[in-house]
Amino acid sequence: MGKDRASLEEQKQVQSKEELKEPSLFKVLLHNDDYTTMDFVIMILETVFKKDTTESTRIMLNIHNQGIGIAGVYTREIGETKISVVHDMARKYQFPLKCSLEKVNP
Repeated sequence: MGKDRASLEEQKQVQSKEELKEPSLFKVLLHNDDYTTMDFVIMILETVFKKDTTESTRIMLNIHNQGIGIAGVYTREIGETKISVVHDMARKYQFPLKCSLEKVNP
């Protein structure tokens, strides 16, 4: 009976390890528009996404030239929170800046 109990405990441990998965990651994307200033986008990247000035400028130019750029990669909840903060700040400063979430393919 002792062996059966040990075997059952080992199976439970293996099952619980298999069930643990890393959370999915999502890209937070900023979209280009004709009204939001480049300085505002850089400020958003520095304050919300904690990028330095050089990286913020590079991302902003990417958004400007290609129409879209990756601000960062986060779990869904963190990404949604950052999007909410960006949209709130854009509304406050009366910019139509659009921010979205896209799942990262494994």
